[in-house]
Parts: sequence; structure tokens; C-alpha cells
Amino acid sequence: MPSSNPSNETTLDEILHPPDYRPRVLHFVLVLTELLGRVSPALLLPAWLALAAIACWPWGDLRIPAAVMSLALMFLDGVGLALLPRMGRSFGAVTPPLLALTLVRGFLTFSGGLVWGRGPTLVVIGVVQLTISVVSFYATWVEPFRIQVSCEGLRSSKLDGQAPLRLLHISDMHVEKITAREQKLLDLITTLDADLIVLTGDYLNLSSVRDAESQVEVRDLLGEICERSRGPVYGITGSPPVDLRGVVPRIFDGLPIRWLLDEVEQVAIEGHRICIAGLRCTRERSRDAPRLRRLLDRVPADQFTLLLYHSPDLMPEAAELGVDLYLCGHTHGGQIRLPFFGALVTSSKFWKRYEMGRYEENGTTLYVSRGLGMEGLGAPRARFLSPPEIIEWRLCADNE
Repeated sequence: MPSSNPSNETTLDEILHPPDYRPRVLHFVLVLTELLGRVSPALLLPAWLALAAIACWPWGDLRIPAAVMSLALMFLDGVGLALLPRMGRSFGAVTPPLLALTLVRGFLTFSGGLVWGRGPTLVVIGVVQLTISVVSFYATWVEPFRIQVSCEGLRSSKLDGQAPLRLLHISDMHVEKITAREQKLLDLITTLDADLIVLTGDYLNLSSVRDAESQVEVRDLLGEICERSRGPVYGITGSPPVDLRGVVPRIFDGLPIRWLLDEVEQVAIEGHRICIAGLRCTRERSRDAPRLRRLLDRVPADQFTLLLYHSPDLMPEAAELGVDLYLCGHTHGGQIRLPFFGALVTSSKFWKRYEMGRYEENGTTLYVSRGLGMEGLGAPRARFLSPPEIIEWRLCADNE
């Protein structure tokens, strides 16, 4: 498939000014880290040595062992990150996450030496640093490939089929290249054998939206999903800078996926009649909420309504308008979560109000998928306490 950008490289103007999108602070941060990611870690050797020297300065007579520990861990971090693309696991830049890890490690080492620069403290710091290494390895090499199948159920008096309608929700694939994660997804689709599959956007990684090879690979993946599905497949677009208007139509062209672009379609599956409403996401509530109201004006009040919209940010309006089930993604569950606190970043107007999972408001059920893939550009290809997921729904008639 030809790319509209002959160099297959996303320009800064395309990143910062996609159609229908006003960049957020997080977007600018990702762009800056992308620029840093174009610098080889080897070229920053003086900076790495300087950071290690600063971190070890307060340790006095223990500066040399502290420096050896710092440099050894820095080297291991760099090797681990560099091997990810070589082993076909993920394809992010090395420099930004390596710098982040080095700064965290340096702060801990510096603080420990400043508080009490003695042998026992250095041992404690060493244990903490090894823990960071284990967490980093798990977050980059293990968790991003542990797809979980979340099983959910919903009963409604608006459904009247005898058997449950089995629906599979897939979101935020963010494909750079086909990896073990995508292969496992296909195996799960075959095993689950759903009656209906819905896709809620963000098909390519932000780093690969203009890459011709990645476009071919995600198209092949979507085609394989269709082949393995015995029921219809519906899809919508995701975030404007990810699902570009000039790219997604070419990816979908010719595939047996019903692309809902501000459309409502009535379907009958397993004896159930439902209305599937698909709304294009601009991530501007002031624009998308009125469009949702106009879209749902076409839906009879007595029919079960399934809303597909990439972000959870229209939940107040969906609940007011009587939507029965609202499926979305976008937040990645935070992607990297802290114990007992959860997501630090969700890219939602409501921050943690709808960060992941199931919510109920005024008779409307919302499910925010953690998605499958990861953020692109200079962001680390890592997940921690937020494994990728697909959701299997069983929609049943309420006969009671």
C-alpha cells in the first residue's frame, strides 16, 4: 500500500496539526521525547557519565562502588531496551526511557548518599535499584504480551433473543509491527468465537501512522480478524492524530468491516435486535456531544443501543440520552499504574473518573478498555499493572 509520505516518516507538522485536533500537553511531551529518541544513546555518553558522577558525589569514600553500581545498571537498562526491537517485541526509541530510568536511579542514589552515605545505606539503595530493574524488565518484556480476556454480562428488557449475544470488544491495537501480542489476539478470537466483534479505534501506533509497511501489517491483521470471526465486524476511528483521515480509509478499503462514521445501523443477531451507533472522535466535547445527540435522535427509545466512541468523555451525555451499552478505550488504563493509586495519566477530560473497567450511570453501562497496544513516539513501550485486554460480553434478555 503506498504511503502519502514518500519518506514513510511522520513530520512534526502532521503530529502537531492533525485534522480536527488541538494538541494537549501530553502530545507536546511525546513529540519532544520523539525528538530525543532520534539521538543515539552512544552519542550521549558524556551525559551518562556526568549523571553517574553527580549521583555518586555525596558518597565520599564509597563513591567508586556507588559509581560502578550506577554505570552497571545504566548499561543493563540500555541493553534491555535496545534488545526489544531486535527481538521483535516492541519498537520504541532507547534514549527517552533510558534517560528517565537514569534520572530516577540517580535521584535515589544521590538522596541516599546525602542522607547517610554509609555501607548499609548503599546496600539498601542497591536492593531498591535491583527492584527497579525487575519491574522495568517485567513492564517491557512480559506484561505487554499478557492479553487478558475480561468477561462481562448485561441483561436488558430491550433484548429478546433466546440465547445470549456474545460480543467481543477490541480497542487500541496501536500496531507498529506484528508481534507475539497480535498473534495471541488472533488465537483468542478463534477460541472465543463471538457472534459480533466491535473495534473502537487507534489501529496504528503514533510512531507508525505514515509507515507503509505498518499500514500493510495492520490491514492484514484486520483482515485476519474478519476471517476468524463468524459474525459481523464493526469499527470506528480513534484519536485524530492516530487514525488519520487520509490513512484509515485506505486500511479499511475492501475489508468486510462495517465502518461507522457518525452512523447508526440496526442489526439482528441471535434473535436480538440492537442499534449500533458509531461516532467519530475529535476529542472535543463541545463538538462531539451535540453530534452524539443528533446521531441518537435516529434511534427508537425501545431498542437496545450500543454506542461505539473512542474516548469515555461522552459518558454524561450517553447516560442522559439513554444509551444501554457504551464501549470505548483510549485511556490504556493509564498504561503504567502505581499500586493503590492507579493511573497517573488517562488522556481523559475526567482524568480518573473513567480510567478503566466498568461503570454504571443512570441505566447506562460504560466499559473503558485498557486496549492492546502502547503509546508511541518517545513514550516507553511498557505496561505495568495494566495488562492488555479484550472484553467478551454476554448480552441477555431480561425475562424476569
